Amino acid sequence: MIVISEFMDAAAVDRLRAEFEVHNDATLVDNLERLNAAAKSAEALIVRNRTQVDTALLANAPRLRVVGRLGVGLDNIDTAACAARAIDVIAATGANAISVAEYVLTTAMLLLRGAYTSSAEVAAGHWPRPKLSQGREVCGKTLGLVGFGSIGRVTAQRAHAVGMRVIAYDALLAEADAAWRAHDVVRKGLDQVVAEADIVSLHVPLDSQTRGLINASRIALMKRGAIIINTSRGGIVDEVAVAAALRAGSLAGAALDVFEHEPLAANSALADVPNLILTPHIAGVTQESNVRVGALIAEHVAASLRRSRPR
Repeated sequence: MIVISEFMDAAAVDRLRAEFEVHNDATLVDNLERLNAAAKSAEALIVRNRTQVDTALLANAPRLRVVGRLGVGLDNIDTAACAARAIDVIAATGANAISVAEYVLTTAMLLLRGAYTSSAEVAAGHWPRPKLSQGREVCGKTLGLVGFGSIGRVTAQRAHAVGMRVIAYDALLAEADAAWRAHDVVRKGLDQVVAEADIVSLHVPLDSQTRGLINASRIALMKRGAIIINTSRGGIVDEVAVAAALRAGSLAGAALDVFEHEPLAANSALADVPNLILTPHIAGVTQESNVRVGALIAEHVAASLRRSRPR
């Protein structure tokens, strides 16, 4: 039995149904009792980011052999507990990279230009041309990537295409790695990237090393007029510090797609902050990426189940 607890592309579900019994119910994530009941017969579990594959859920899944993640972050999956039981954990690495890269460049352009919030004024007969003639071009700007994995590399390619210089920090990627030269990206230390970039974009997982990585002290290192974009995980960027820097005018803009607590509370510190774009964890989610992610996870989950069949 394959249990799918959150939305998965229908064509990918049909591919799995052609070979396996499938329980596909995107409402399971919101009903722990039903999720635990379904897990009892699950040989495979397919989730997005909201289903918590923790020790409690694993204890209710004695037959589980593989967990497929419809995305790349694994912070909602107890990977150590899975490894202890020899449960495969499969992420859709690279399948949503184009969507995230386009989100990063789009929001950077929107925030630099600052000219796309005037429709109501113009329609009402106002003409805010002087105010909106102070926008900046993305061409010639420096993009600083914190994390240079598959998403960072696709983002770099697209940034070069619009005339940007790209620098990056990645604690896990050696200076001699061929990826730096292949993507024409200059490797620098974290504080150098933060201080030199016009746009800082985050592409790292959330763990003990990255929690609070971009804090008030690091935000203070950024250029006046710089922009920060977080599409990785909430908790990596100090949201309160971002809001304070935007209110003070030291940051020119920010786009946050992920948050420490999702969804945000109604009285969040991010309410009514100027030059701030907030989106609900959708940077990597498009019609096209859903197809790619679903197909990749379906293929790899099926292969894992085939390998573990009794002979």
